[in-house]
Amino acid sequence: MLNRGSIRRSAGAPLALVLAIASAAPATAAADKGCAAPIAVCTHPVAGGFALIRPGRPATVLIDANADPAVRQAATSFAEDLGRVGGRRATLIDDPARAHGPVVLIGVRGQSPMLDRLIAARKIAAEDLAGQWEAYRQIVVEHPLPGVPRALVVIGSDRRGAVFGTYDLSARIGVSPWYWFADVPVARHRRLDITPGARRDQPKVRYRGFFINDEDPSFSGWAKARFGGVNARMYRHVFELELRLMGNYFWPAMWGKAFHQDDPENGRLADAMGIVIGSSHHEPMMRAQAEWHRPQPGLTTGGPWDYTRNGANLRAFWRGGIARMMSKGGGRAYDSLVTIGMRGDGDEAMGGGTATALLEKIVADQRAIIADVTGRPAAETPQIWALYKEVQDYYDHGMRVPDDVILLFSDDNWGQLRRLPAAGDHHPGGYGIYYHFDYVGAPRNYKWINTNAIEKIWQQMDLAYQANARAAWIVNVGDLKPMEYPLSFFLRQAWDPDAMTLAAMQAFPRDWAAAAFGPGQAAAIGALLTRYGQGVALRKPELLDPDSFPLGGQTATRLDGGAFGRAVETWTRLERDVARVRTHLAADQRDAYFELVEHPVRAMATLYRLYYAVAWNHRLAGAGDPRANVFADRAEAAFAEDQALTRAYHALRGGKWDGMMRQTHIGYTGWQEPARQIMPAVTRIAAAGPVPPIRFATLPAPDPDTLHIEAADYVGAEGAAGLRWAVIPHLGSGRGAVTSLPQGRAPTRPADGMRLDYAIRVARDGPVDIGLTLVPTLDTSGAGVLRTGVSLDDGPVAVLEDRLTPSPDDPATAAQRAWTRAVIENRRDLHLRLPHVAAGAHRLSVWRLDGNVVLGGLTVTSRPDDR
Repeated sequence: MLNRGSIRRSAGAPLALVLAIASAAPATAAADKGCAAPIAVCTHPVAGGFALIRPGRPATVLIDANADPAVRQAATSFAEDLGRVGGRRATLIDDPARAHGPVVLIGVRGQSPMLDRLIAARKIAAEDLAGQWEAYRQIVVEHPLPGVPRALVVIGSDRRGAVFGTYDLSARIGVSPWYWFADVPVARHRRLDITPGARRDQPKVRYRGFFINDEDPSFSGWAKARFGGVNARMYRHVFELELRLMGNYFWPAMWGKAFHQDDPENGRLADAMGIVIGSSHHEPMMRAQAEWHRPQPGLTTGGPWDYTRNGANLRAFWRGGIARMMSKGGGRAYDSLVTIGMRGDGDEAMGGGTATALLEKIVADQRAIIADVTGRPAAETPQIWALYKEVQDYYDHGMRVPDDVILLFSDDNWGQLRRLPAAGDHHPGGYGIYYHFDYVGAPRNYKWINTNAIEKIWQQMDLAYQANARAAWIVNVGDLKPMEYPLSFFLRQAWDPDAMTLAAMQAFPRDWAAAAFGPGQAAAIGALLTRYGQGVALRKPELLDPDSFPLGGQTATRLDGGAFGRAVETWTRLERDVARVRTHLAADQRDAYFELVEHPVRAMATLYRLYYAVAWNHRLAGAGDPRANVFADRAEAAFAEDQALTRAYHALRGGKWDGMMRQTHIGYTGWQEPARQIMPAVTRIAAAGPVPPIRFATLPAPDPDTLHIEAADYVGAEGAAGLRWAVIPHLGSGRGAVTSLPQGRAPTRPADGMRLDYAIRVARDGPVDIGLTLVPTLDTSGAGVLRTGVSLDDGPVAVLEDRLTPSPDDPATAAQRAWTRAVIENRRDLHLRLPHVAAGAHRLSVWRLDGNVVLGGLTVTSRPDDR
């Protein structure tokens, strides 16, 4: 028998400190947050402040007559936002002679005569914006123009700098980026003042964006029903959302679609709004894959997507993509980031083996096309090479692309980064990350609803940033609509990863909820989002089935729900709390609440009840127990409830989102989705008499021979080599997981002394099994192993090796089987047997050897001494 030792966590222990920091952080409000800070938004008069809104009178918005279309669009949106907040749309003008009273002046340094005069007159300082990428400054300026006593100036280093500075103000006054795409209401204010002073900001990751993918049937069906297709009318909302989220880079929806051909206005609109258009990891040279299978005017396309057999046609096809990119006029290109390289047709591998020489020739030929069509060296056109799936093998075998090309590493499609730059690596073009919130592939698709915990996103993307992957971050969001919360977090972290500290990550759920629903229920809603993220990470819905978790025992009078029952009860409690919070919300907040919080929680709770009932039906029917019939009824009721939730979603706002939840998610038999929702089979038993009532037994006591220890419950933590231990609350299945910070650092040795200590007590002599439960991660160095040390008291350090390696094209391998289990269960278990441990108190130590090891918990099991 084992018991926790009596050693107490010392004062100021990391978990307590982390939780205290989180609880002390103030909730974000649309106004009056830190009114002493420069350019803060206040609902009361401020000395020297700028009158943004007075009752019935918003400030005038002023731009230059020749303002870039992206700046004009952002200014138009801001004028509308002032109306959303104050009740009256602001007047937008482009003639300074018409300006009088309070004015919001928006422009670009070096492109705005009005702003350049203010710079020359030393009324605003903008020297540090010169040559910067997407930087902006917001400044309250006295007497900037005749008849204008005071102005709020937004000056960008470039056009997107001005755009982001403007949309930042929109968010500060309470207009959520999701006001349209999630129906988040805007709180009204009769008065808003901006505090005097100035603030400056700019992004840390150069290209930041998302990829609409796997978009059939939901996103595509919705867009066709509402807009007539995936066209510019629809994309206007998508592009505005991305810019409000401070993103700039976009991969268009691509299954059966051709962004530029389906609606020629798509590309022109993106450029006009300031969006950098790219194409997915397997669509090179600004061409949609669907275009290859369509007739192209003046081109011989089609045939095999094979460079060795059809290179001339492929080069002509690619040339057309670059020529279209250059069709803006005047020798100018639409704002683009060109994907280079090649995969097989239909997002498949290009062929057997690693044909490095062939791919090097393809890249060289593509760059020759770029140079020829643009009339400039290829290095002057931004390019990216996606090292996705098997393409990473080319990189591992030594293939290198020219210095100016961004190298885009990827995760394993399930949230674990596969490769990062090694310490000391330097590629002038920089490194990026392609991440997944949605995926089609083994072991099963996950496409239906959000299943991404921000704690995992933070840990992996912080790792990427610390490893200098800072040139591009792009995430696959599937249908977009179910991913509002994690996408908001991903792009917030991408804007400033340094500011997204562990404490900021912990405050994010509450802050995000406050921005959407106000401060009153922000803490409660933030907690619901966190509990949902942790619960849904336990098992993605497409991976649920009657065998997902064990049931307990049964008698003629009682049933024990076991682990499955405990999971169902967790979801039921969360569902009740969601309903309770809903009662405290205003009527105009409830649609957004349903979309962002209520639907995903109720949908998951319903799915768990469905499979739990089916599991009991199978168990009892197999024993001839008529109680199986009760569970057959419950299963069918849950299946019907799932359909009712979908109908409720589609009925919102008069059918605004009709089709967006059409994705099938019940009835998987392999990796691919079922064509329709399939009710799991249940069996009914002919009962001779009344069916006995269903009574559940008290859950059994824990195994007295096994001690379960939360990773956060260490009694000592020794740092070394500039590293410290940190708890990431709510990551993993317990209260939190532990890893070393800063991430991305070199391995350490036991001699360095970097360890966590846990107190245990062994009641009898004998063998002891030590188990480490890890949050799944992958070695990102190419070595294929992550090492962790374990020791007891002052004994030797045993090295445990985690060789978790995705092998998507070789599913029969042991490595693939281990990876499949890890992503299904969202955990990884390592084991060590100590042959003999004496009874009494002991110190169990876990040693940091490699980085990116995330400890979720420990088990210590006493075994009978069989010597």
